[in-house]
Amino acid sequence: MTDALAIRNVSHSYGARKALDDVSFCVPSGSFTVLLGLNGAGKSTLFSLITRLYAARHGEIEIFGHNVMREPSAALRQLGVVFQARTLDLELSVMQNLLYHAALHGVGPIEARRLGRAALARAGLAERAKDKARSLSGGQMRRVEIARALLHDPRLLLLDEPTVGLDIKARADLLALVRGLVREKRLGVLWATHLIDEIADDDQVVILHQGRVLATDRAQAIVAAQGAANIGDAFTRIAGVGQDKLSA
Repeated sequence: MTDALAIRNVSHSYGARKALDDVSFCVPSGSFTVLLGLNGAGKSTLFSLITRLYAARHGEIEIFGHNVMREPSAALRQLGVVFQARTLDLELSVMQNLLYHAALHGVGPIEARRLGRAALARAGLAERAKDKARSLSGGQMRRVEIARALLHDPRLLLLDEPTVGLDIKARADLLALVRGLVREKRLGVLWATHLIDEIADDDQVVILHQGRVLATDRAQAIVAAQGAANIGDAFTRIAGVGQDKLSA
């Protein structure tokens, strides 16, 4: 089966500073994969390369077998993204935000409204469709961004530190929503975070530190290989940094 995302030998520099150094890993189709790293590890740079905000000059990036540089339309058609920074238009209604996104992907207004209603219902926000985005809580905004990212029916979803700034309940609700989508829609998900309590034992984990992949396996396998008590302890042993940096 073709992987949802394949990263092969990707490097990227900002002048003399190397942000990513020969990064390789895969996100299997229908899996929840965690990209675990401290702030500054290179997670956002990698997302910018996958989405073509930056050009990947070194290495290969494929989405369901389509190279993002040589076949950008075919690759990005399969991709939904939730960036770390909030991207809703706060002066538009929730539904207007969804309709605008759908139009960018060539979805007609009638079909877009149908898809938008279904996406908001799945996100538990059906009753907020006419409300301005600025009236939503941080967690609700994130759920709308996820609904919007999935409107064009992609098979790969990227989320860059999606729970930053959210309270414990909102974080748990967002995780439950995305994990449910993996089960129900067989989405491939790459969830970037520095928070170890967002990782389940059977998640695929990619540890990214200072631009390099130091480990990739199931969380429980990484813990066992390090003789560690938990994934935070394993990260400390692998990366040589304190576990306190992997908390909110």
